[in-house]
Amino acid sequence: MRERIVRAVAGSFVLLSITLAYYVNLNWLLLSAFVGLNLVQSSFTKFCPLEKILDKFGIEYSQGKCG
Repeated sequence: MRERIVRAVAGSFVLLSITLAYYVNLNWLLLSAFVGLNLVQSSFTKFCPLEKILDKFGIEYSQGKCG
């Protein structure tokens, strides 16, 4: 479940950033860059701030393959 939440939040932020960049200001693309950099660093360090937030809410890891 956690991986699905992380992917959904990251994807939503990217789509929101692109939409805001199109309609408001191109500087909103920096949000997409931040999300991308965070995903890359988390693949190396295995540290994801969103997972710490999910810990606080008590969201547990999935047991099965299909989430």
